[in-house]
Amino acid sequence: MSDASKQSVYLSARTFLAGVGSKLKNLDLFGPIAEHVKINQKTVKDSPVEKLYDGFIGLLCGAKGMVEVNKLVRSDPGLQQAFGRSRCAEQSVIQETLDASTAENVSEMYQAMDQIYRQHSQGYGHDYQQTLQILDVDMSGHPCGPKASFATKGYFAGKRNRKGRQLGRVLATRYDEVVCDRTFEGTVQLTKALQPLLQATEQTLELAQSPKKRARTLVRVDSGGGCLKDINWMLARGYRVLTKDYSTQRARKFADSVTQWFEDPTQPGRQYGVVTTPSTDDYCRPVIRIAVRCRKNNGHWAVGVLVTNLTPDEVATLMNLEFDLAENLCELWLAYVRCYDQRGGGVETSFKQDNQALGNKKRNKKRFQAQQMLTQLNALAHNVLVWTKRWLSEDAPALKHIGFLRLMRDVFNTTGQLFFNSQGQLTEIRLNAADSLVRPWIPRLYLLLKSQHVAVNLGKT
Repeated sequence: MSDASKQSVYLSARTFLAGVGSKLKNLDLFGPIAEHVKINQKTVKDSPVEKLYDGFIGLLCGAKGMVEVNKLVRSDPGLQQAFGRSRCAEQSVIQETLDASTAENVSEMYQAMDQIYRQHSQGYGHDYQQTLQILDVDMSGHPCGPKASFATKGYFAGKRNRKGRQLGRVLATRYDEVVCDRTFEGTVQLTKALQPLLQATEQTLELAQSPKKRARTLVRVDSGGGCLKDINWMLARGYRVLTKDYSTQRARKFADSVTQWFEDPTQPGRQYGVVTTPSTDDYCRPVIRIAVRCRKNNGHWAVGVLVTNLTPDEVATLMNLEFDLAENLCELWLAYVRCYDQRGGGVETSFKQDNQALGNKKRNKKRFQAQQMLTQLNALAHNVLVWTKRWLSEDAPALKHIGFLRLMRDVFNTTGQLFFNSQGQLTEIRLNAADSLVRPWIPRLYLLLKSQHVAVNLGKT
């Protein structure tokens, strides 16, 4: 550190991330959490909210456990100052703050997260008149220690007889933003979690008192949300729905009524056709049902049935198709199938990115309320990465396709120097000129910080 001209200079292993931190500081991103969340814990050197903030910075640094905060954040005073912190709490103290959280604190955190989402997201400001809002809902198993609260045997891919919890997510798919993340016990599946997740989403997006917005919102969910009770609940709420029937037996029965099967040109061996059996009184609103089948290894058909109240015009608009619907029923039914297939690039991809880049499955707290608080910090980190990509890749299409893992590994982790004035404000970021991977991002970082009068340069370190 140098005192020349009352200027502080720090070497940092994450100079690019420091620039993002300066932007978040300017936005007062953590302000709603400081306002709403009141953890009953005394302040010695750091307040409870400051300790949560240090943990959040650690997540953006790629910490797979809070123990890594000491190495990644505490040892980097320039990064701390760029985020608006004069110091960093020790990792064990951050853990104690999470463990001190109560159910009331979790509710306060939900309220703060709603406010943050409304202030900074694109999903909240979606133009419902122009296009349908698309919400994908899914669950992801998170294995944890058997002594953790609400850790029970459940479905965890590739881990038989393992105990853990479930993470339920609602994603605003057009924007890749997490609208709602909730932690459930290990035995809970989407059949029990769907309605609570959508009710929380209605709170965040303020849909509860807006039937017009719900009528312009598509809820897309796999067969876990395809039971009659859940489908009718969504239909009664006025949502557009695209799901798969929960019952395999019902699906096979409905598939028998298909009079004409069409070959899927994109997936050899897969066929689809419209169900002709009347829906009678099963559903509270008119629906379309499309059967999809493909051959299993034993030669038998695996069958599923899509259930939706999307109109043909709506699905054609969603899939950017222009044709005479009455003359091209084959293409119309295929559009419904492909619209459902796009779930894989939405919420399922968001889980994979978070697991790879943020290490969501690696951080588990024994106390359930602590895990719930950590889940909200994870969701906020996800959205910050989404917003950062949007800020940096605007008018730069080549940068839009980079994933979270590469963004954090190849861009955020750039060595260099950070310069601060006598008031502690970041004035210059001097990046390592030898790091070629960060070069395409430098002009975008300069534009991002231009209003804050932060210079972004290349220089030897």
